[in-house]
Amino acid sequence: MSVDTVSLTGWGRTAPTTALRFRPRSHEEVAATVLGCGPRGSIARGLGRTHGDAAQNAGGSVLDMTALDRVRTIDAAAGLVVCDAGTTLHRLREVMLPLGWFPPVVPGGRYVTVGGAIGSDAHGDNHRAAGSFSRHVTEFTLLTADGEVRTVRPGTPLFDATAGGLGLTGVILSATLRFRPVSTALMAVDTERAAGLDDLLGRMARGHRPYEYARIDLTARGRATGRGVLVRADHVPVQALPGHARHTALALGPARRPAAPPLPLLPRLFGRLSATALNELGYRSAPRSRAGELQPVGAFFRALDARPHSNRVSPTGGRIHYAFLVGHGQEETLRRITGRIARSRCPSFRAVLRRCGEGGPGWLSFPAPGWHLSLDLPAGLPGLARFLDSLDEEVAAAGGRVSLTEDARLRPGALAAMYPRLPDFRALRAELDPNGAFRSDLSRRLSL
Repeated sequence: MSVDTVSLTGWGRTAPTTALRFRPRSHEEVAATVLGCGPRGSIARGLGRTHGDAAQNAGGSVLDMTALDRVRTIDAAAGLVVCDAGTTLHRLREVMLPLGWFPPVVPGGRYVTVGGAIGSDAHGDNHRAAGSFSRHVTEFTLLTADGEVRTVRPGTPLFDATAGGLGLTGVILSATLRFRPVSTALMAVDTERAAGLDDLLGRMARGHRPYEYARIDLTARGRATGRGVLVRADHVPVQALPGHARHTALALGPARRPAAPPLPLLPRLFGRLSATALNELGYRSAPRSRAGELQPVGAFFRALDARPHSNRVSPTGGRIHYAFLVGHGQEETLRRITGRIARSRCPSFRAVLRRCGEGGPGWLSFPAPGWHLSLDLPAGLPGLARFLDSLDEEVAAAGGRVSLTEDARLRPGALAAMYPRLPDFRALRAELDPNGAFRSDLSRRLSL
């Protein structure tokens, strides 16, 4: 096991803190590290794709789980996989797609570990149809603060506290996942433009494809406020392919991660091109309406993968990723917040709206029925903290919530209103880990 001292951030590259990083190569080494952690505790970390500070631990230890990435068993008839927590969704897709199975939930990128997906109860563009990641976990093994390895199954308090529990109940060591059957490696994609937020909400409410999201222009104002490009998709059935293509229907082409562009160029590039110009270009270049475009799965599920170094772009001290949800019936709150962002002229380069379905069992899980808007903002904007605090108040007053997985700035006073099962989570933590073996920057900031 290797050990070093490192400065860590989330994907947004804000609020760096220094910790002792352990890289265990066995479950026994994980247990030894947890039992030997000091008064600042420890927290598990995967590939660092979450934007906030949930996988940081200032002055304590961080367990880098990426070396524990073994795919242990595959049941190709039932679509079940047993794998280590450090296994990436990309690896599982490569293994399972040729067998006719696909991950039931694909979050913002394929370079996410299984442990991270459970700890954040990750969701994807198909949440309305498939729910969040934990719904497809049949069991996992969890190392708790006393050194015991427990098998945890759905329907138990420990499962509900761990799914979306941000690594604070223990270290996930392995998991059994249920995949969904597919017959090709292609997606049928529909794209259309919506002239404003009301137009967009109406189109999304009428949609029936399992995958759906909208890229929103949060720099447009007036009647164009909230205009967007709506994308819907589904897996292509093998019967839709010509006969000569059916024998290679499940072939997954090679996936190549782009090389990092020269870092000195990026601040200059994004200084010249304003968010308004980039949003205008993105909107105008999208088709007004196009149906049935065939795309390989690797091209469709590419949000972070196509821009693997995008977190290095901002010249103003990183990016704040603000993700919130308000329920159905709270569309006026969504309109008001969207209008406030547009009028504030905050330079949001990327904003995505999704419609979420039934929430999962996790006590701190983010998705719930309603509208989920996420956006990126330069961290150095004057007055940004005060502006986002005021948005938090609107979201909480509407019965909504901010995503803890993506957060690095929420004030603890807003937390209880957003997450009603918070007392249950704290009580279980106090019973399971009375000495605070599992801690993070986020847990200290929000008194979790």
